[in-house]
Amino acid sequence: MASQRTAVSDKAAGSNGGLAPDSLSSRPTKVRWWILLLISFMYLICYMDRSNISVAQPEIAKAFGLSKKDMGYVLAAFAWAYALGQVPAGWFGDRFGPKKVLTVIMSWWSVAAIATGAALGMPTLFGARFLLGLGEAGAFPVASRGMQTWFARVERGRVQGITHFFSRFAVAITPFVAGTILTAFGWRWIFYIFGSLGVVWALAFFTMYRDHPEDQKAVNQAELAEIRGLNADGTVKVLDRSRPATPWKSILGSSNMWFIAVGYGCFFFGSNFYLTWYPTYLREYRHLSIKSLGLLGSLPLFIGMTGDVIGGWLTDRIYHKTGNAKLARRAVAAPAFILAGIFVIPAAMTTDTTTSILCLAASFFSLEMVIGPAWAVPMDVGGQFSGTVTGIMNMVGALGASMTALIYGYLFDKGLWVAPFLVSAGVMALGALIWIFLIDPEKSVVDGVA
Repeated sequence: MASQRTAVSDKAAGSNGGLAPDSLSSRPTKVRWWILLLISFMYLICYMDRSNISVAQPEIAKAFGLSKKDMGYVLAAFAWAYALGQVPAGWFGDRFGPKKVLTVIMSWWSVAAIATGAALGMPTLFGARFLLGLGEAGAFPVASRGMQTWFARVERGRVQGITHFFSRFAVAITPFVAGTILTAFGWRWIFYIFGSLGVVWALAFFTMYRDHPEDQKAVNQAELAEIRGLNADGTVKVLDRSRPATPWKSILGSSNMWFIAVGYGCFFFGSNFYLTWYPTYLREYRHLSIKSLGLLGSLPLFIGMTGDVIGGWLTDRIYHKTGNAKLARRAVAAPAFILAGIFVIPAAMTTDTTTSILCLAASFFSLEMVIGPAWAVPMDVGGQFSGTVTGIMNMVGALGASMTALIYGYLFDKGLWVAPFLVSAGVMALGALIWIFLIDPEKSVVDGVA
């Protein structure tokens, strides 16, 4: 226990290995919420960089003579690389800490985003998107690992909902911002301007963030008590900073791990439409102008943002009241999947554009309520290896996202503008069944190693 006390920065330690209650009666600081805001800005930039290509698709296709099928491959390049990098990046986050890993990968993908704007044709465009996906792969798994050490378990759904709120806010404002840049300067400058934001964030993050709140001098004992909890004698619990070998056999052999992953794949299949084909769908099938795209077209995305926060808050609220993680996560995710599938059908089949957008808004709101419980579960079952566990979940999710890009692109290219949504409704039904019967947020995937 002495080695643990030595590792806990310069804060005093009690005789039982807990931190001494030097000021537990004082008002807790709120540093962790500023850290959450900083990480949330990363989510915002991340989604701006990955979704801005959806606005420029028609111009890029025209410049390089690409069909919708070709653009489907370009969009899938990101998803394939994103899937490929998930597990290694999550493992790096567990092993070397979020501060170092997030700083490196944010710088990486900023360069890749800028390279998209400098593309000269299909090969370089495909390559830039692949490198962007590879760079962004570790963003959310490593950030989840970072938030796990900064937030108590009863706050996990909420913080995941808030960070993903920012990511959806990015998707909502990107059509307007990117459309404005496109009109004023051309499509290449969308990627130059958006890509530069990541460099600024990386510098700020490296300066301000610490891997553990114990190492942040601005965090007082009262806030640490809220994060870590208290021992029986009233002292603050000490975080175990040991780094045991990753139990790959246990993780990869856990059926619960793969149920979690496939369930998230169902979510990502449905949500990725809004990041890839949604603006093109509105422009070419619903005949919205670029100006309308930034206003009326963003409605589902803004409404979806509220789903992130409500779903995260609700799952934490149920957990706080019942202490039952299985009930808290399932009771939010499963009904949300069902409603998302129900609303997407009339959205596709109606001839009225406004009705379609409103139904898509209801579907996306419901689907986004899955985010809080879906991202809290890897933190629940992964322990010290939550970065790796989240990476596996997000890897399968990215594979589901790549199918969205390909299936929608192929069917749209054939003039089939309704069929992809019916496929999506079926996938949402599958996601609901997986959450109802198979995913267990109380069953560790590391067999007690964490």
